[in-house]
Amino acid sequence: MEQENRRWQIALFAGLAERLNTRSLTLDIEASALTVGELKELLKQRFPEHADLISISFMACNQAFAGDDRTVSASDELALLPPVSGGEESGAEEEAPALAERFAIRMEKLDPDEALALVSHPDHGAALVFVGTTREWTAGKRTVHLEYEAYVPMALSEMRRIGREIGEHWPGTLCAIHHRIGSVAVGEASVVIAVSSPHRAQSYEASRYAIERLKQTVPIWKKEVYEDGSEWKGHQSGPWNPLASPEHTGEAGN
Repeated sequence: MEQENRRWQIALFAGLAERLNTRSLTLDIEASALTVGELKELLKQRFPEHADLISISFMACNQAFAGDDRTVSASDELALLPPVSGGEESGAEEEAPALAERFAIRMEKLDPDEALALVSHPDHGAALVFVGTTREWTAGKRTVHLEYEAYVPMALSEMRRIGREIGEHWPGTLCAIHHRIGSVAVGEASVVIAVSSPHRAQSYEASRYAIERLKQTVPIWKKEVYEDGSEWKGHQSGPWNPLASPEHTGEAGN
């Protein structure tokens, strides 16, 4: 029994899984508890050629982000998450019954009208829909399609948290977020965000907040597939810190 407690399982995703050529690490470690920082240092020692990516990756413990000073144990559900793209096993069959959910991850095409209907409210005078699509050309390179991957249960939890944050900062505002995983062709939607509120200023502010927060905290990754290769896209605005306090784009009640 003691030996089982020392066997650590760590799930990997996106570019990190590709680099280490595995979706899960099984490590026999003497300690049954470590800080996240200690665990990452141990991983860098065992995989020195990937230490750069491990350093900027974030640990998730029981489907929540864990800072370097957090103590974790061998019995926890652990995942090492590379910087999110911000752009995502699919879980498509599990999510199929949740077609009416305001927060969803789908293999099938997204419907902006469905998301908009989910935030409709008779007391709201403003509603917005943001649709993020696959563009064909980026920095002179032609994209054939995008491939999205997600840590599905944690991604859904983070999306729901964004919805709660929006409701707290802009009282009465409703938000729906639907995201694709799998292959997304040029011109197709990868993300749909619908927002409704009593006044238009709240809708504009909350919609922008939702997409920026999604890029900061939701464990969804994007691979750009070009005519001559592919590339996992990481965080584009500096060091990735999903535990940083959210920045609001406006004041409540405007």
